[in-house]
Amino acid sequence: MNEFNYTVKDFKSENEVRWCPGCGDYAIMNAIQRVMAEMGIAHKDFAVISGIGCSSRFPYYMSTYGFHTIHGRATAVASGVRCANPDLNVWVITGDGDSMAIGGNHFIHLVRRNINLNVIIFNNKIYGLTKGQYSPTTEKGFKSKTSPFGTIEEPFNPGQLVIGAGGTFFARSIDGNIKLSQEVFGEAALHEGTSIVEVLQNCMIYNHGVHDLITDPAYRAERQLMLKQGEPMRFGEDNRKGIVLEKGKLKVVTVGENGITPEDILVHDATDPDPSIHLALIRMHLPEFPVALGVIRKVAAPTYDREMKEQILRIQENRKIKNMDDLLRSGNTWEVKDNGFSNGREK
Repeated sequence: MNEFNYTVKDFKSENEVRWCPGCGDYAIMNAIQRVMAEMGIAHKDFAVISGIGCSSRFPYYMSTYGFHTIHGRATAVASGVRCANPDLNVWVITGDGDSMAIGGNHFIHLVRRNINLNVIIFNNKIYGLTKGQYSPTTEKGFKSKTSPFGTIEEPFNPGQLVIGAGGTFFARSIDGNIKLSQEVFGEAALHEGTSIVEVLQNCMIYNHGVHDLITDPAYRAERQLMLKQGEPMRFGEDNRKGIVLEKGKLKVVTVGENGITPEDILVHDATDPDPSIHLALIRMHLPEFPVALGVIRKVAAPTYDREMKEQILRIQENRKIKNMDDLLRSGNTWEVKDNGFSNGREK
């Protein structure tokens, strides 16, 4: 039950929002504000941390505590915020460039440590704030200001990076699907550990339509696989298609053809510690497969911040000096007065 009766307005600042008209960031922010209003957490216990980029203006538009940090360092700052203030509900707002390029090393170690905070990646596959350079998630062959003849690099898949770093939570949403975003943001907020949510976001100016093959209403039934815990992986018109496991690999089938029955379709289990199926779902891409959306992986594991706190308490039990203040006041100490030092005393 939400004892605070917050609304979305309680999480909106008075600052003018300066994203381009039609930018997908508006919808993402709206979904996050809705989730925060419904969480039943005191307003003062939220913190929003960002790096550099269009999405990273986020803290200015939120009526919460927050930091607008430096390029690629949002996850590092957020780690410190959470460990020093374990009662805070910490959200990291970052883009594909901010998190996967200059911030890539911080990102993988955050995931490895499993610190209890939420990371939202706004993936528009381009650098928007700096006017259209290709990013680590830009598709190979894309022509941009820094790749006029087409980029020759293979792109990062954020979900693969999360699995490779031992991640415990990964979900994927679409900027325009606020209902889905609310669902996965809510799941992320409740997860004990590092929650990574990739949002397929449209940049109206420098990469407009980048996700149209997935999001266009004319195609989405055939090209989106909406994952639900404990439910079969069905998609397509009338849910006639599904995903099966054949010889260790995922395969698209049609129910009613070639002897395929509803019982043959894989049932989604985001809580399975084995990441094999989760990784395969994350890697699915057009045209062979639909794109997996929703909570793909959600497993329980110890968190860094909780184990750090427990370790400190264990050490303090057997020591006279329990913290820095005790240390500074131990041994020979002096009190500074207006006329100089007083007599020393030993504690």
